[in-house]
Amino acid sequence: MKTPRLLRLALSPIARLPLLVWATGCFLHGPAPAAASQPNLLVVMTDDQGDWDLGSTGNPHIETPNMDALAQSGVRFSRYYAAPVCSPTRAGMMTGRYAFRTGIYNTRFGGDSLALGEITVAQLLKGAGYRTGLFGKWHLGRYHGYQPQQRGFDEFLGHYQGHIERYEYADQFVHNGRPVESRGYVTELVTDAAIDFIDESKRRAPAAPFFCYLAYSAPHSPFQMDTSHAHQPKGDAMIEKYLKKGLPLMQARIYAMVERIDQNLGRLLAHLETSGLAKNTVVFFMSDNGGVSKHWTGDLRGFKAQVYEGGVRSPLFVRWPEKFPAGGVVRGQASHVDLLPTLCELAGAKVPGDREIDGRSLVPLLRAGTGDRHHEYVYHSWNRMLPTPDANWGISDQRFKLVGPGSGARTKGGETNWGLFDLENDPGEKKNLATEQPAKVKALRGEFLRWYGDVTRGMNYAPVPIPVGHADENPVELQPSWAKTSGENTKYVFEAYDWDTIEGWFKPGEAAEWKIVVAQGGRYELALDYGCAGANVGGRLKIGIGAASVEFTPARTGTPNVFKRVVAGILTLPPGPATLRAEVAAAPAGEVLRLNRVWVRRLE
Repeated sequence: MKTPRLLRLALSPIARLPLLVWATGCFLHGPAPAAASQPNLLVVMTDDQGDWDLGSTGNPHIETPNMDALAQSGVRFSRYYAAPVCSPTRAGMMTGRYAFRTGIYNTRFGGDSLALGEITVAQLLKGAGYRTGLFGKWHLGRYHGYQPQQRGFDEFLGHYQGHIERYEYADQFVHNGRPVESRGYVTELVTDAAIDFIDESKRRAPAAPFFCYLAYSAPHSPFQMDTSHAHQPKGDAMIEKYLKKGLPLMQARIYAMVERIDQNLGRLLAHLETSGLAKNTVVFFMSDNGGVSKHWTGDLRGFKAQVYEGGVRSPLFVRWPEKFPAGGVVRGQASHVDLLPTLCELAGAKVPGDREIDGRSLVPLLRAGTGDRHHEYVYHSWNRMLPTPDANWGISDQRFKLVGPGSGARTKGGETNWGLFDLENDPGEKKNLATEQPAKVKALRGEFLRWYGDVTRGMNYAPVPIPVGHADENPVELQPSWAKTSGENTKYVFEAYDWDTIEGWFKPGEAAEWKIVVAQGGRYELALDYGCAGANVGGRLKIGIGAASVEFTPARTGTPNVFKRVVAGILTLPPGPATLRAEVAAAPAGEVLRLNRVWVRRLE
């Protein structure tokens, strides 16, 4: 089903695939001519790098000379906030809107698909004459219509999901919608692809600007350096350096991954210099949420997925030589939703006027190199399965922050576990002032509830139906995490996207369902990736879509964790919304199978 091909570290222009540009709004009928004053735009985002994982923020252990130099040569934001986790931050950056407005409510289980009605900054910049490219992590949709090359990016090399399992010889990458195989360490791979994109953009149209979004996968887990026979000594040496500094092994791996990013950032910035592009390129550097490293956290409390400062504060450095003052520091609180209006103002692109834009342009602060005020309030919320205003939420004004941590709003004693902190005097959120300042608590809680009601109004948070039957994506893979299971035993088991399973198929009627939408009526082939123990052979699975169904008898695969792909049958389907249901028809010998994924392929 998958047709891999070797992807060299530097992509050849000959290998470029035809591009599908998905457009929304009348302003996207065609690219506008580039204005002479338009700068190139380079956004670099790391994954799970804490605000404390840099030398420039005081970390005495990590070595990040290129990040530190960028901070010194540009404008640094001392209170820049991302969302607590990755998809919401990326949605906010792409749309200028808090993620709850855009359909994003999770990082898995189908809750990480950016609604098709949203307009991305890539579309806006493309409409303003920019060539656009994304290299690395997308995490805003994996199926037809939701992919980066269909949301405004001319060029995409990277992965759709929240993380990959192999940092060397990555096998979960796609290039403009087509699966590819790769060679080399992934941080270097995407940096090479970004450099190639920049060079090709200037070869194609020397006077035209580019927007390059380089979204590193590191230092997200799994915490891997080079692991191949050829290159493992290089990775081991970097890890060993941090072990000698007294870091535990996991922390040493994280620091080594950050340092490898730093090396590649330096290589990219040096390429801009030697190409003569640095002077007219605005460089943004940030992370997508708070940190996961724990060896040194400065004075910040909390980690990724939490709403304390350590979970939501990110570095933000912005450099434009001779335009933005070097060494500038902005103390006003800013947010990830500010990126879209900022990039649009720099590019001369129009911000959509038909929807609420939560972000505000940072350009005035960047030109001044200072500023003590920006947003009156910044809001935080994260709960994996469904949004709620009553758990893991926070709101800050320029001085105070109110936090409702954990999974509930009250302790066993009945008192609220909310925390009110004076960030001006207590940035580490150590002293709770909630009982001393009830009026401030009430005011901030009221403003949070107003915001929450606004951004969730009219929204239905559920996985989007999976499109099947499109000519340019055939077959379509239905992953276990998108299914709704039912029955006493049937359950989803997490093993990192491509190795997830649905297990516990013991009794007739135990089932899993996927919502799909059939693009074209016709004959469809169903195939399963599954594992089955020899002792359990003899069970049957019924698989149906609407009125059509087939029965499938799994054969032995060696062990339940060895997956084999087998065609289960062919169904004739009408176009439109439908449900694919797999259920146990008979289980005479125990668990029928472990289901790794379902493939749906249109035959005509």
